[in-house]
Amino acid sequence: MHAAQQHRIQTTLESALAALPALAEALGEDAAQRELRRELPFDGFALFRASGLSVLRFPVEWGGLGGSLEDLFHVVATLAAHESNVAHALRIHFDQTEQLLLSPRSAFNDRQVERIRNGAIFGGASTELGTSRPGEIVTKLVRDGEHFRVSGKKYYSTGTAFSDYARINVQDENDEKVSIVIPVSREGLSVLDDWDGMGQRMTASGTLVLDNVQVFADEIAPRGYTTLAGRHGSAVRQLHLVSVAAGIVRNIVADARRYVTQFGRPVLHSPAPSAREDAFVQQVVGELAAHSLSIDALIANNARTLDRSAQAIHSGAADAEERVLEGALTTAKTQLVVSKLALHTGERLFEVGGASATGRVHNFDRHWRNLRTIFSHNPLLHKARVVGDYELNGVTTHLTEGRVF
Repeated sequence: MHAAQQHRIQTTLESALAALPALAEALGEDAAQRELRRELPFDGFALFRASGLSVLRFPVEWGGLGGSLEDLFHVVATLAAHESNVAHALRIHFDQTEQLLLSPRSAFNDRQVERIRNGAIFGGASTELGTSRPGEIVTKLVRDGEHFRVSGKKYYSTGTAFSDYARINVQDENDEKVSIVIPVSREGLSVLDDWDGMGQRMTASGTLVLDNVQVFADEIAPRGYTTLAGRHGSAVRQLHLVSVAAGIVRNIVADARRYVTQFGRPVLHSPAPSAREDAFVQQVVGELAAHSLSIDALIANNARTLDRSAQAIHSGAADAEERVLEGALTTAKTQLVVSKLALHTGERLFEVGGASATGRVHNFDRHWRNLRTIFSHNPLLHKARVVGDYELNGVTTHLTEGRVF
C-alpha cells in the first residue's frame, strides 16, 4: 500500500484539521519569492497529497473524512493565506468530489470515487479559446471502433499539471455535451505552462492539448449542469474562489504586520517614534484586519447555506430546490461584497509604508494581482444584475441554469 494512502486511512477529520496550520505554513515557505521566480508548486501538491484532505468531503464509509463545506472552505482559505496558487489549483478536484458525493451511484462515478480514495487528484478543463463566446465547445469525440479519439485544445486547465486525472468537457459524436475523465499521463495529452495572466501565476491555468488521444467508452459521462447537484456545484466552485480571496486577504494582513514591525519607518512629519506607533499606520492595519474578519464571516455563513443545500439534495428533501436557489443567491451576494472588500485591502496595504514598500523583495503587488485575477473569472456586474432582477422580479433564469454566471 502506498505510504500516503496508509497515512490517509489513519487520518481523521479532527487530526487533519489540527495539522492544517502546519501544512499551510509549509506550503507558504518562500512563497513570495517563488512567485517572482515562477516556480510551479509541485512540492506543495506532494505535501497536500499526504495530508488526507483530498477526501475531506467523502463520508467516512467511503474512506473519507466526513467534513462539511464549512470545513472545506476553512481549509481552502487557510491554505490560500500562505500559498494561494495551491488553494486555487484544487478547485476542480473539490468540485469533482462534491459532484460524486451528490450524484447518483454509477459504475463511472464509483470508479472516480475509488481513484480519489486511493489518493488521486483531479484537474481538467472546459473552456476553449477562439470561440464566439466562453463556454462554447467544439472539441469533439470521433469514433474509433468501440472507443473514441479526441483532438483539440483547452484553456484554463487550472491544477491539471499537478493532477492524476483530467475531467474534460467535450462534444460526443451526436453533438451532446459530455465529460471525459482520462489519466493526465495518457499518450497525446500534454499540459503547457503558458498561462500569462498577471495573477495566480503558478496555478498552471494554461493550455491542455489533446493530440489524437484515445478515450474508452467507459470514460465518458453526460454533463449535468441543470441537475440540483450540478447547480449546487456551480455555487461551490464560486465560493471556492472567494475562499481563496479570503486567504489572500489574511496574507495581506500578515504582510502589513510584518512590514510595519520589521521594516517600517514613520513618515517624515510623523510625531511617532516608530511605524508601529504611528496612528495612521495603526488605522490602516486595523481597517485591513476588520475587512479580513468580515470576509471570513461572510464565507462561513455562505458555507453553512451550501451545507444545507447539499444535505437537502443528498436526502431528497422536499425543499431541495429552494435550498439550491438560496445557495446560488447567497454565493452571488457574498462574491459581490467580498470582491470590493478584498480588492480594497490589496490597494490599502501600501499605505503602511512609503516607496520602500513597493520593493520587489516584498512582492506585495502579487496580492492585488491575484485578487483581481480571481474576481475577473466572472462578470461581477452581471452577477449584481441577476441578483437585482431576482429581488425585483423573481427572475431565476441564470440562477437555475447551473452555469457559472
